[in-house]
Amino acid sequence: MVEKRTDAPAFASRFPNLASPRFGSRVVSASDDFFGAKERLILDPPPIFVPDKYDDHGKWMDGWESRRKRDEGNDWCVVELGVEGRIHGIELDTSHFTGNFPPGASIDACPVGADVDDPSSWKEIMSKVKLGGDQRHFHDIHDQGPWRYVRLNIFPDGGVARMRLYGEAAPASDRFSDTNLFELSALKHGGRIIAYNDAHYGDLWALLSEGRGQTMGDGWETRRRREPGNDWIIIALAARGIVDEIEIDTAHFKGNFPDSASVEGVDLSGMPEDDMAGDKIDWIEILPRQKLQADAVHRFEKATIDASKPVTHVRLNIYPDGGVSRFRIFGTRAS
Repeated sequence: MVEKRTDAPAFASRFPNLASPRFGSRVVSASDDFFGAKERLILDPPPIFVPDKYDDHGKWMDGWESRRKRDEGNDWCVVELGVEGRIHGIELDTSHFTGNFPPGASIDACPVGADVDDPSSWKEIMSKVKLGGDQRHFHDIHDQGPWRYVRLNIFPDGGVARMRLYGEAAPASDRFSDTNLFELSALKHGGRIIAYNDAHYGDLWALLSEGRGQTMGDGWETRRRREPGNDWIIIALAARGIVDEIEIDTAHFKGNFPDSASVEGVDLSGMPEDDMAGDKIDWIEILPRQKLQADAVHRFEKATIDASKPVTHVRLNIYPDGGVSRFRIFGTRAS
């Protein structure tokens, strides 16, 4: 068996959690979830413990928990990803499970289009590992996919608070034509955050998610800046494209929205993303600095945008600091 890793590796901050419901991911089946509903396995908020909370089945736990197994075999839970993706790392979080965690676990995956009911469609991507109680366990994944279904196997039974699958969305390239406008920055299309100067508050990956933010914590927010300059964040687009529209949404940010914002871009086709935050990148201005308002959707179209050159990456600059709920780049694929 492989020993556990409890130190958070780079993939946990570099890539979004593909198992998140914000991608449209969902738990589709489980062998048993008598004590803890299977749907809790992929919830976004960190697991909590409520000492005096019980339900009809016993102690309420914030996670997936099966009953004590009295026969042969092991328990399992299947998650369908909202979009096929390449998985770089896995986290199994047993927070608050102290005497009822599984001693071991493994992960299988199934590609898009395969028959999930056919055992031959599944491939082991993480061999059996040891688990400890009330810990976060991280494991690198070498067979990255892309995958559409993931099965968590626990040996023999017990509870896991959260399973997080860190990786990149990898939708089929033929989903986007070269003429149709689509959201180049969206997580579900393969957009990703690669650098930022500060992300003290909120949920960073919510910035590129669908819909409007539900609370002030559902977005990117920096601490109060006490020195000269401004805050920024860099996004790798899902495809090289021409920018046609930009949306900056400050939903729920009322006393802490940025005073203004601008957007820059660069075409790094065929070049590494090294030192994106340094001075080696020749950024071009796409959207000149614009005043922002509290709790509002700001839409900027061609009349305001310089879309003369294709870009692969964009940088959102906010002045001087504050919070943005959603940031969207709409455009067409560039040849």
